[in-house]
Amino acid sequence: MTSNMIVSPAPHIYDKSSVNRIMLDVCIALVPSLAVGIWVFGIRAAFITAVCAVSCVIFEWVYEKLLNRKNTISDFSACLTGIILAFNLPVTIPVWQAVFGCFIAIILVKQLFGGLGKNFANPAVTARIVMFLAFPITMTTWVVPFDTVTGATPLAALLNIFRNEPYSIQSKLNLFLGIHGGCIGETSELALLIGFIYLLIRRVITPVIPVTFIGTVFILTFIAGGMDFGVSHILSGGLFLGAIFCATDYVTSPQTEAGRAIFGVGCGLITVLIRLYGSYPEGVSFSILLMNMLVPFINKIAYKKALGGKY
Repeated sequence: MTSNMIVSPAPHIYDKSSVNRIMLDVCIALVPSLAVGIWVFGIRAAFITAVCAVSCVIFEWVYEKLLNRKNTISDFSACLTGIILAFNLPVTIPVWQAVFGCFIAIILVKQLFGGLGKNFANPAVTARIVMFLAFPITMTTWVVPFDTVTGATPLAALLNIFRNEPYSIQSKLNLFLGIHGGCIGETSELALLIGFIYLLIRRVITPVIPVTFIGTVFILTFIAGGMDFGVSHILSGGLFLGAIFCATDYVTSPQTEAGRAIFGVGCGLITVLIRLYGSYPEGVSFSILLMNMLVPFINKIAYKKALGGKY
C-alpha cells in the first residue's frame, strides 16, 4: 500500500498554464495595437516591431549559446520583450538604436540577472528609459498620423494647458482611437482595451494593477485640472500600455492582490508627479521602474499569513 504513495515537492496542483501559453497570449493581445500602429504610422511600425522582436530572440539565443545554458527562445518571452519595447518607441527611431535597446533589455536587464523570472525590473521598460537618456532627440521625435512630418503629442499639449499656456488638445475620440502622435503601440486605448479584455478572459492577468494605476492618474489629474483634463490624461501617452502590459509583469509586480493595489496606486502617483511637475511630460516608464524596485518591500507589507502560521 505505502509503496504506491508518491512524495514530491510543491506544487501539487497543476493546470494548463505555462510560460509559453502566457507569453503567447500576451503577444496575441498586442495584435490590435500593432494593427492600429501600422494604420496610423505606416508599414515602418511593423518593420520596427519585427526588428525588435527578432533582435531580442537573437540576443537571447547567442547569450545562452555562449554560456552553454538551456535554450529558452521557444517560451516567447524574448519575442514579447521585443514587441513591448517596439511599442514604446517612436516609429522614426533609427534601427541601430532599436537594436541597442534590445541588447539592454535582454542582456543587461534579463540574462545577467539569471534569465526569465530573476530580473528585478521590466526589461522593456528599463531599456526604454536607457534609450530616452541616451538618445533624447530621436526618442522624442513624433510623427503626425498619416503623415511624415513631426508634431507634438497630446501630453505635451496637456502640460502646456496645466501651466496656463495656450494650446489645443485633440478630441477625446481621436485620443481613444489612437489618431495622434506617440509611440508605435501606445496611441489607441481602444486597441489596448481589447487586448486587456482578452487577457482577463484568458486569466493571464487580474484587473487590479491596471485599474488602480489608471484610476489613480485620473483622480489626481481630475483634482489638478477638472474632468476634461483628467479624461485627456488617461487617454494620452503610454498609460494604458504601461498599466496593462508592463506593470502587470509576473516577475516584477507584487504577489498578492493587496500588494498589486499598492503597486498600482504608487505607479499612478509617480506618473502624475512627473507629468505635471517634471521636465518630461511622460512618467509611466519611470514610475513602473521605481515601483519595481519597491516590490520586495510591498510583498512584505502585503504578505498574507497562512491560517495558524507565523510570519
